[in-house]
Amino acid sequence: MLKRSLLVLAASAVALQAGSLDRFTRVDRSAAAQMAASTTSPSAAAVEHSNVTMYVWADKYVYQPGEPLTLKMTVQTNDVYPYTIVVFRQNNQTGVKTYIGPNGETGTPVDIYGRTPEQGYQPVRVSDRTREVVIGDGGWLSASPWTTPSELGMHTLVVQLRDYTGGRVLKAAYFKIGVVDSFVDVGGVISSDTTWVNTKAYRIQSLTRVENATLTIQPGTFVIGMPRTDDPTALIITNSAMINAQGTRSRPIIMTSSQAFGNRGREDWGGLVMLGKAKINVAGGTSFIEGLDNRPYLQYGGDDDTHNCGTLAYVRVEYAGSVFTTNNEINSFTWGGCGSKTVAHHLQAIYGKDDTFEWFGGNSDLKYAVGAYNADDYLDWQLGWRGRVQYLVGIQHPGTGLGNRGIEADNSEFGVTDTPYSNPKIWNATFVGPGVAAQDENTGDGSPGLYLRRGTRGSLNNVVITNFGYPAVFLPDAATIGELAAGNLTLNGILMWNNNRLSLDKPNTVEAQVGQKTAGTEVLTYASDPAHNFAAADPQLRRPLVYSDPDLRPTIGSPALQLRWNAPPDDGFFDQWANFCGAFDGDNDWTEEWTSFLRDADIAPPPAQ
Repeated sequence: MLKRSLLVLAASAVALQAGSLDRFTRVDRSAAAQMAASTTSPSAAAVEHSNVTMYVWADKYVYQPGEPLTLKMTVQTNDVYPYTIVVFRQNNQTGVKTYIGPNGETGTPVDIYGRTPEQGYQPVRVSDRTREVVIGDGGWLSASPWTTPSELGMHTLVVQLRDYTGGRVLKAAYFKIGVVDSFVDVGGVISSDTTWVNTKAYRIQSLTRVENATLTIQPGTFVIGMPRTDDPTALIITNSAMINAQGTRSRPIIMTSSQAFGNRGREDWGGLVMLGKAKINVAGGTSFIEGLDNRPYLQYGGDDDTHNCGTLAYVRVEYAGSVFTTNNEINSFTWGGCGSKTVAHHLQAIYGKDDTFEWFGGNSDLKYAVGAYNADDYLDWQLGWRGRVQYLVGIQHPGTGLGNRGIEADNSEFGVTDTPYSNPKIWNATFVGPGVAAQDENTGDGSPGLYLRRGTRGSLNNVVITNFGYPAVFLPDAATIGELAAGNLTLNGILMWNNNRLSLDKPNTVEAQVGQKTAGTEVLTYASDPAHNFAAADPQLRRPLVYSDPDLRPTIGSPALQLRWNAPPDDGFFDQWANFCGAFDGDNDWTEEWTSFLRDADIAPPPAQ
């Protein structure tokens, strides 16, 4: 397991070129070795528990060659562990790294003092810093503005904290930028096969739809939603079209707001909608997608459960959810009637107005999904969805009333016995609530972690639920409780802690964290049965409530890593080895590099005094 630590600031009398690094205290390498060898010091314990908080950002996402760029960093620490700091830019098309030191750029690895491995890296101690300039005017590594490279495509700016020898990365912060030769305005209908390339940025000017064609989006492409006062700007893949948006870990596809950093907000633009021809449980077999009006091209549903809406991989949707009419917003990601040939993995939605991932019928699947700081539910299904999900994160904005439920599940709002039933299989999810009362949508049921209603069926397994103002699990109606009793709705492996926070007199027990709206004790009886593996215990997540740099992996010794949890089925989709509770096995952080948790309040320039 990698050890990661906290930084400490100590004022320094050391003055280097241009005085840019005089804020650091150099540490003698022999002394650094002794400090690092300690296993009982507070710093060693901090390293073991990975408590360092660090994030970096630039002025914006998209640049043209030669534009000035400033990279800033915030780090929070209380540790004296000596670090080697390395800063570089990676061209994600070629993989070439360009290291940035006090003497400019070089292809040779150097630390921030310009020292190479052969010379011996210089370990330093550094303290809490907020909005610290790393490169750019007045930064550590330059006394004048730093400009973007001439190579087009996606690049990553990286700040690494390595061990005192410089040989092992303990913490890394990433920021993606696009270097483009032009901006392309798009809107209306795309009716022939089209490719969006990462050497350009695409500005969506209207409600844009793809019909009778395939839209391909290259890895590392930026898609920018522009503001509108009438129709929202959104990207619609109609049921006669497909999308092929396959990013990578180093080159995600980023769909984001056009607003300046520090001024971005939910509903800056619409989102991504995919429509297919798989079965839904609506009379007549078809419907029009929620969030928009009943225009013919917005129809979805049919009889083809293998229908292919396309492929999404390593795609981020940010600041989406435009309001079309009152209480009628677009989700960040929407699948309507998409079939089994549809592929989706490594997706993130952050700061959306409506739901994060929502299915209306169909049977498409999703693997490796992250929702952060959205204003509604994180996983929402209805109208007969029968897909599968594994590795899901939903983290609400701590301490605010924004956000709703971890899962909101319906068979159908039109008929609780309509077929085909909603019947998905969910494995390995982690939901972190805001710790306060969140939105209720006028149901009177509050914002529980899992809200299962309207006769839904399904299977939910190995789920961590923590910090919700309302119960971890709540069933509001007799129809859904009936499906639970009949074995058509199953829950197995539910780890709960600090939920029902609005009832502070209630203990952290299974009994205090599950509930139902109807008279009776069916849900409590179900949760109390050892065969269903409910537990009330602290999952010991590392930094679940830290703005801009959370870490939802469990620490060593967490009950989420015990052997009591079940193995997923061997059906070709699920990873059978994931017999842990929650979205992480405790070590591998599959969200690293391609996701972003940046909060605008944390990266905006401070208000003028």
